[in-house]
Amino acid sequence: MGQLTRREVMAGGAGALALAAASERATAQQAKPNIVYIMADDLGYADVSCYGRRDYTTANIDRLAQGGMRFMQAYANSAVCSATRTALITGRYQYRYPIGLEEPLNTRDVGLSPGVPTLPSLLKTAGYSTALIGKWHLGARPKYGPEKSGYDHFYGFEMGSSDYFNHANSLWDGGEKANDEGYLTNLLGERAVSTVEDFARARTPFLISLHFNAPHWPWEGPEDQAESRRVTAPGSSITDFDGGSLATYAKMVLAMDAAIGRVLSALERTGVAENTIVIFTSDNGGERFSDTWPFSGRKTELLEGGLRIPAIVRWPGHVRSDTTSNQTMMSMDWLPTFLAAAGAASDPSSPPDGMNLLPQLGGAVPVSRKLFWRYKHNLQEAMRDGDWKYLKILDNTFLFNVVDDPLERANLKDRRRDVYDRLAAEWRDWNAKMLPLDPMSSTGGFGSNELADHMGAPARERAPLR
Repeated sequence: MGQLTRREVMAGGAGALALAAASERATAQQAKPNIVYIMADDLGYADVSCYGRRDYTTANIDRLAQGGMRFMQAYANSAVCSATRTALITGRYQYRYPIGLEEPLNTRDVGLSPGVPTLPSLLKTAGYSTALIGKWHLGARPKYGPEKSGYDHFYGFEMGSSDYFNHANSLWDGGEKANDEGYLTNLLGERAVSTVEDFARARTPFLISLHFNAPHWPWEGPEDQAESRRVTAPGSSITDFDGGSLATYAKMVLAMDAAIGRVLSALERTGVAENTIVIFTSDNGGERFSDTWPFSGRKTELLEGGLRIPAIVRWPGHVRSDTTSNQTMMSMDWLPTFLAAAGAASDPSSPPDGMNLLPQLGGAVPVSRKLFWRYKHNLQEAMRDGDWKYLKILDNTFLFNVVDDPLERANLKDRRRDVYDRLAAEWRDWNAKMLPLDPMSSTGGFGSNELADHMGAPARERAPLR
C-alpha cells in the first residue's frame, strides 16, 4: 500500500474530526434521557400486584417497581380522565383551562388550545421527538388534536373510550383513520414497540406517551369478541352496566401488563433502556371492578379511592432500585420533573403548578405541600395539607387525617375546628384563582340505579361517562 499524500492525510483528519464532532453531538443529545410515560385508564391504587392486588400478578409492572421507585402517596389531578390529562400535559391545575372543566369531555366543541405550552411542545424545543399512542381526549379534529399540541406522531383514539375489537371508526394513525384489526391493548403495545425502535435508530431523545384504554370499560378481555359484538350491536352501548367481572378485569389488566413487558424489552433490545425514564401510573382512581384498598370511593369521587393512583418511576443510575417514597405528588408534577431531567425550560406564560420531583427521585426526604381539587358533580371540594384532608360532598363537610385514617371514616372537623377552618379558607382562596364552574360543562357520577353500593344517590340517566 502506497504512502498517503498530504492532501489525503488532511482530508482524513478532517473526516475524523467531523466524525468526532458528530459523535460528540450524538453523545450530548443522548445525554438527555428518553421518556416513556405509560398511563392506564381507570386503574385503581391496588390494581397492580406491587401495590397490593392479590388475585393476579402484574409481573412486568412489578419488574418496573423492582428497578425503581413507587410513590405511596400519588394522586391524580382529577377523579376523571380528560381533566387529569389537561393537568398532565400542561403541568398546571386543569381548572385554568376550559377543557379542564369538562368532567369528562363528551360532545361539546371544547379542547386544549393549540397555543397552550405543553409537555411535548416544550420537549420538542429541547430536541426531542414526540409521540402519543393511545387515548387523547382533549378535543376533536380538526380544531384540536395531539399534533396541534406538540406531538409529532399519533396513533390511537381521540375521545374517551373505544371498543377493544370494533374500533375501525375510532382509531387514527396520524391524520388518517386506521382499520387495524385486533385487540386494542395489543395494537397500542405493538405500535409503542415499533416507535421505540424507530426513535432509537434516529439517535435523538424521545418522549413516548403510551396512554392505554385498559382497563376502562367496555369489559372485554383478549378473547371476548362475542362481548364486543353484544355491546356494539344496534341499540346497545359500550357504557354497559350489565357486563364485566373480576375475572374479565384481571384479563384486561394482564393484557396491558404483557404489552408493557414488550415495550420494556424493546428498550433493552435497542440499547436505550439505561438512558430512559419509564413511568407507570393511572389517570384517576379505580372504577367498579377496581381494588382501591385501603381507600374508599372510586372514579368521579374526591374520596381517596377516586384520586389515589399507583405511580412507578424507573431511571437507571438516578433512581435507586426497589425503593418507595412518601412524597405527596400529583399528575401535574410530571411536566416540571421531565423538563428538569431534559434540561429544558417551562414557558413563562404558563408557569407550572406542579413540583419538580427530581430531588425526591434522588432520595431527598419528602416535603409537605398543599394540593387542591374540585369536582362539579355533587359539588365536591378537597384539599390535602400534610396529613390532613378537607372534603366537601354536597352539604356535608369533613376533616380527615388520611395517614392515620386512609378509609376516611373519622370526621375530625369538630375536634380540630382550627385545622378544618384553616383548610376550608385556604381552599376558597385557591378556588378564587381558578376558572369558575361552567354550567354547561359535562360532569358525571354514579347513581343508585347503576351501582348498588351507592344507596341513596339519585338515579342517573345513562349518558356516556367517559
